[in-house]
Amino acid sequence: MGNVILEMKNIIKEFPNVRALDNVNLQVEEGEIHALVGENGAGKSTLMNVLGGVYPYGTYEGDIVYNGEVCQFHKIKDSEEKGIVIIHQELALVPLMSIGENMFLGNEKGKKNAIDWNETYKDADKYLKMVGLTESSHVLIKDIGTGKQQLVEIAKALAKHAKLLILDEPTSSLNETDSRALLDLMLVFKKQGLTMIIITHKLNEVVYVADKITVIRDGTTVESFVNDGNVDEARIIKGMVGREITDRFPKRHDVAIGEVNLEVKDWSVDHPIYEGRKVVDNVNFNVKKGEVVGIYGLMGAGRTELSMSIFGQSYGANIKGKLLVKGKEVTLKSPKEAINAGIAYVTESRKVNGLVLTNSIKVNTTLAHMDAVSDKSIIDADKEYAVAVEYKEKLRTKTPTVEQNVGNLSGGNQQKVLLAKWMFANPDILILDEPTRGIDVGAKYEIYCIINDLVKEGKSVVMISSELPEVIGMSDRIYVMNEGKFITEMPASEATQENIMAAIIQSGKGE
Repeated sequence: MGNVILEMKNIIKEFPNVRALDNVNLQVEEGEIHALVGENGAGKSTLMNVLGGVYPYGTYEGDIVYNGEVCQFHKIKDSEEKGIVIIHQELALVPLMSIGENMFLGNEKGKKNAIDWNETYKDADKYLKMVGLTESSHVLIKDIGTGKQQLVEIAKALAKHAKLLILDEPTSSLNETDSRALLDLMLVFKKQGLTMIIITHKLNEVVYVADKITVIRDGTTVESFVNDGNVDEARIIKGMVGREITDRFPKRHDVAIGEVNLEVKDWSVDHPIYEGRKVVDNVNFNVKKGEVVGIYGLMGAGRTELSMSIFGQSYGANIKGKLLVKGKEVTLKSPKEAINAGIAYVTESRKVNGLVLTNSIKVNTTLAHMDAVSDKSIIDADKEYAVAVEYKEKLRTKTPTVEQNVGNLSGGNQQKVLLAKWMFANPDILILDEPTRGIDVGAKYEIYCIINDLVKEGKSVVMISSELPEVIGMSDRIYVMNEGKFITEMPASEATQENIMAAIIQSGKGE
C-alpha cells in the first residue's frame, strides 16, 4: 500500500430540493480495504454511483482521479473498462439463467452475434473457483442460496478484470457464518493486490477488515482515519451520528406483560413447489401482550416461511396446525383475513414486497387500512395526507414532504414508512421480519424505540432477525429455529451468542 489509486475531489451532487453530496473528498490507496460508513442518506451509495458512472459526468461537480488520470465516466461501461466494478446491495442476477450466463451477461464471450458457450462456461468455472464456489456454472441462479449468489456477483466482477472492487452492503442478506466467510475472502483478495471499498452498517465488519475508514455525515466528509487495531465501534458511531450512543438497545420501562395474544400449535408447512418438503415442521410458540419474542435462526431455517404462512397463508402448501388469537382459534386464508384478525407482517424485503416505490409516502402509509381514509370507496385526500404527516412526525421520517416517492428515501426512512403502514392498520400482533436489515446504527436505535413504544401500548411483537446481538438486546424471550424446527426457547436474560449457536450446532448433529 502507499500509492493512491483513487481520489474523489470536492464532489457535489444535487437532486431536486436535496444536495446529496456537498464537497465530499475520498482518497483510497492501492491494495487496501477502505470502509465507507455513515447513516442512511449520508451519501455513501450516491458517491459510489458517481464513481461508477451511474450518475454520468456532467450531472455532478468535482473530479475523479483514478490511477493519476482525471476521468469522465459517461456510463457504467466507461468505469468498468478502467477496472472499477460495483456490486450493488440488490443483487443483479437473473434467477432463471445459469451462473455462467449471468456472469457474462452484457459482456458475452464470442464474436459478433455468436456466443461461444464453451468459452463462457470454461471462464465462469475458473472465476467461480477463485471465489471458492464448487457449483457448476451451468446451475441456475434460483437453485443456489443467497450467500452463494453474493459470491457469483464477486466472480462476475473479477471476470470484468476488476482492479477496484466496490461492495455495497455485501453481507446484509447473509447469516453470520456466510458473512465471515465473505470477509475472509476479501482479506485473501487484498493479499493478492485487489483494492476494495466496502459500504456496510455492520461495524464489527468494518473493524475486522478495513485498513482505513472514511465517515460521511449529511453529504459531507467528516473524517478519514487508519484502523490501527485500536478502533472500536463506539469511535465509528460517534463520527457517523455526531454523538456517542452509549446503549445500542434502549431500555424498556413500565411494560406489563399480559395474556397470550398469539399462540401457534403444531404448525407445519410444505414447500409450495417441492411436494412433501417440509419448511416448517411442527412448530409451537406464543407471544404475550406487551412482549417482544425473538426468533433466531441461520439462513434457510424457515423463519420467513413460518411468519408468512401465519399471515393469511401467504406462503406454503399443505399448512397444518392451530392458530389462536386472544385464545380463540382462527383460520386465516388470506392476508386480508389476517389484518382483520389484528395481525401485521412487516416483510424482510421492503423494496420488493413491502412498499410501492413509485408511489408517495402518503399513499404507502395508508395502503393496509384504506377504509380509514375513504368514504364509499372514494379516498379522502385530505385525511390521507393528515395521516401520513402524523406518522412522519411520530416516526421522525426524514423527508421534506409526504408527497415524496418512497423510492427516493434512504433505507432507514423506507423502513419507517413500512412500519407506519402497519402501525396505521392498528394491529394487536406485529411480526417484524428483519426490521433493521440494511440500515445504520442511528436508524436502528430509532426502530428499536418504536418497537418499545408498541409493546408499551400493549401490542405483541415477534421479531425475526439474523443479528444475534439484536435478538438478545431487544427480546423478552427467544426461540431458536433450525431446519424448520424450534430447537430451544430461552429468556433473553439467559441468552448468549455462544449458547444459541451451540444449540444450533447440536441440533444439526442430532439429525
